[in-house]
Amino acid sequence: MKQRIISGVIAAVLFVLLLWAGGWYYSAFLAALALVGFWEFVKLNGQSWLRADVLIGFASVAILALPEFPFDWDMPSFKVMAWLLMFVLMTGTVFSKNRIQLEHVSVLFLGVIYVGIGFHYMAVTREMEHGILWSVLTFFCIWASDAGAYFVGKAIGRTKLWPAISPNKTIEGAIGGLIIAMITAGIFAYCRPELLTYGQAALIGLAAAVAGQLGDLVQSAYKRFRGVKDSGNLLPGHGGVLDRTDSWLIVFPLVHLLGLLPH
Repeated sequence: MKQRIISGVIAAVLFVLLLWAGGWYYSAFLAALALVGFWEFVKLNGQSWLRADVLIGFASVAILALPEFPFDWDMPSFKVMAWLLMFVLMTGTVFSKNRIQLEHVSVLFLGVIYVGIGFHYMAVTREMEHGILWSVLTFFCIWASDAGAYFVGKAIGRTKLWPAISPNKTIEGAIGGLIIAMITAGIFAYCRPELLTYGQAALIGLAAAVAGQLGDLVQSAYKRFRGVKDSGNLLPGHGGVLDRTDSWLIVFPLVHLLGLLPH
């Protein structure tokens, strides 16, 4: 427990400092986390990182995770990058004479999109006007949902949410997490009414709670399918990058795709 607390505090302080600094400090940090997360994803699927298609996956994640290309290059659209990645990976099955199998590249493609785009939108959020506010708001809503679901579930949880995937989660806890996330977002609206209305805050809290809990369930289901407890061991007592960011990877893209963050 002591090691878990120490590693958690150090990681939290580092994360807050880099989020506050913003710019390429934060973006580079997120890109590094994305690469570690993709490595965990590759390892979960029993693939060797020395294969050419896996190395292409790493390069793709590194590019996608950035808010924009360095040196004033134009960032290609996600549609172009996704198609090029798909094409390169599928031609790899041809040139390797099926030593690289279609199942392998399909999983890699999924991992690149899941990890790369998730971290990309975290970086993009920080680059927005008032980006530190929108980043902190989104993170706080995710964490409030997690904490609310845990404590409300412990206190009054009776009905299992999805016992085959995550036996400790309850419907009461999920509802509690949703309400607390929306209250948390409402506090931000109260503090900064010139930037955020209560209606916008409620939608952000709702999206963060629902998508965050689904992201957690997705990762739990995947780990259960692969027969592992944690995706990695980067932080002693906390698991790997994917264990810590499973909700983030779903929530940040969603709030952007739904246009919930004010510009």
